[in-house]
Amino acid sequence: MRLGIAHHLGWAVAVVADDDHRVVGRSRIELIEPGLPVAPVHHEGGAHEMHRSGPELDDDALAALVAEVRASVERSTHVALDGLAAVAAERGGSVTSISLRTWSTDLPADIVSLRRPPHESRADSVMYLEVLAADAAARGWVVHLYDHARVEAEARSLLGARADDVLLGPRAELGPPWAKDHRIALAATVLADG
Repeated sequence: MRLGIAHHLGWAVAVVADDDHRVVGRSRIELIEPGLPVAPVHHEGGAHEMHRSGPELDDDALAALVAEVRASVERSTHVALDGLAAVAAERGGSVTSISLRTWSTDLPADIVSLRRPPHESRADSVMYLEVLAADAAARGWVVHLYDHARVEAEARSLLGARADDVLLGPRAELGPPWAKDHRIALAATVLADG
């Protein structure tokens, strides 16, 4: 079975699909424990005062906060992926791949650079994707990357006449919620075939 993720800051929509692209599980998963900032670099360390929840953090304090948040994301992601693996097992299968939105690999590693535009607006999102990919790889799942802007069109091209049934059918079959994030996550699992 294939797992598709449409992630946001602190949470994601996850869709588990079988080999014939039928949805066997869908859920919103939490990627961070409560009480922590979902975007520490952008909100707490970025250049925009309006995002901060308190006084400006110096580089050392921001680095410590980022490390704390990442550790929380690692724990939460592990629990969430355990749950999704259990969904596949309940349906008599196992997750073999995860599909994630592609991310920028050219971000600097140091906190001083990360807190400056344009990096501060991407760093937090990249952290979630890196953690998802690392946890999945540690499970032996193949990590596929997709282009968020093109994934649905590419899946439609592969599916041909079945595209509407596969991508839109789950709303009628399963009921709401079935929104754009669900379609994107499912479309990403279709691309994991190719």
